[in-house]
Amino acid sequence: MTQLLPFFLILFASVFFSELFNRLHLPWVIALIIAGMFIGPFGLGFFTPTDTINFLSEVGLVFLMFMAGLETRLSSFQKDKFRISLLAFFNGALPFVVGFGIGQLFAYGFYTSLLLGIIFVSSSLAVVIPSLEKTKVLHTPFGQVVIATTILQDVASLILLSVFFQSVDPITTIPLPVFYTLVIGFLAFLRYIIPKIHSQFVQKFGRQEDIFQQELRFIFVILFGIVVAFELLGLHAIIAGFFAGFVLSGTINNEILKGKLRAISYGIFIPVFFVVVGANTDLTVFGDLQTVGLLTLTVVAGSVISKYVSGAFGGRLLGFSIAESRLLGASSIPQLSTTLAVVFSAQQMGIIPSEVTTAMVILSIVTTFISPELLRILSKPPSAQQS
Repeated sequence: MTQLLPFFLILFASVFFSELFNRLHLPWVIALIIAGMFIGPFGLGFFTPTDTINFLSEVGLVFLMFMAGLETRLSSFQKDKFRISLLAFFNGALPFVVGFGIGQLFAYGFYTSLLLGIIFVSSSLAVVIPSLEKTKVLHTPFGQVVIATTILQDVASLILLSVFFQSVDPITTIPLPVFYTLVIGFLAFLRYIIPKIHSQFVQKFGRQEDIFQQELRFIFVILFGIVVAFELLGLHAIIAGFFAGFVLSGTINNEILKGKLRAISYGIFIPVFFVVVGANTDLTVFGDLQTVGLLTLTVVAGSVISKYVSGAFGGRLLGFSIAESRLLGASSIPQLSTTLAVVFSAQQMGIIPSEVTTAMVILSIVTTFISPELLRILSKPPSAQQS
C-alpha cells in the first residue's frame, strides 16, 4: 500500500500548490515545478521518484508533447508563409548562437553547447496562446502570425533535436538522409490512413452509448501505437509524441473528446511530469554560487534578451509596427514544454550536468512568468499604436 504514497504526495502537492499559486495569480506550471522542488529529495525529502513514478512521468512527457502536436495546424501556415518562415528564422537564429556561445563560454563540450543552442530556439505555445487571449490579440491576423511562428519554431527545434539525439545516441544504423526519408514517408502515410481508420471506428461505434469510453481508448491505442512505431524507427519519445499529436490533429475535431484528452493529460499525467522535473532539480548546486549562480544568470539573461531582440528585430525588418514588433519579441520569450522535455531526456542520457539542468528549469520558471507580464504591459492593441 505504501507504494501509492509517492503518487498521492505528487497529486496532493500539485493540487495544493496550484490553488496557492492561482490565488497569487502565478502560472500553473511554476506551481507544479516548485511543488516538486518542495517535496522532493532536494527539498523536504518527503519522497524520491521511484521507477513507477518515473514511468508515469515519461507517460506525462508523451502526453505533453502529444497535446502540443495536437494544437499544430497546417492551416496556420496558409497565409503569410514567407513572413512566418522568415520570422521563425530570425526568432531562432540569434538565440541558437547565444545558447551555443553560453555553453562554450562555460567550457562545456560541443554536444552540451549544441543542445543549449537548440533549446534556445524553442518557444511555448502553451504560454503564448492564453497570454494573447488576455490581450485580445489572439484572433487578429497579427495574433495568428505569432501563433504560426511559434509553432514553426517549436517544430524546427524538434527536428533539430531529432537529428541531435540520432547523432549522439543513434538507435538505428540507417544513414540519416534515408532515415528521415522513411520518417517523412511514414508520417505522410499515417496522416492519410489514420483519419480513415478513425472514421470507420466512429461509424461503427460512434452512435452507441459510449459508457466505456471506447473512442477515447481507441485514441490512446493510436497515440501510443504511433509513438512505439516512431521509436522503433529510431525517433526519441518526445519527438514521437509530438508527431503522434500532429498526425491526429486533423482527425480529432470533437470538442467533447478533446476535453476528455485534456482532462486526462493535464489532470493526471502532465502534472506528474512537471512535479518530477521539480523533484529532480538539484538546488544544492547553488552551494557553488559563484559558478552556478553566474551560469543561471547568464542562461536566463541570454535567452530572454536574445529572443526579445530577435523577435522585435525580425518584426520590424518584415514591416510590422513598433508595437507589433515588441509583442513579437515578448511572445518569443517563454520556454516551457519543449525545454523541460529535452532537459528531462538529456539528463537521463547523461548529456548535460546537474547545474545546467537546474539553470534550464529556472529559465523555464522565469520566462513563463515574465513573458505574460511583458505582453500585458505591451497589450495596447497594435492597430491603435503608431508605427
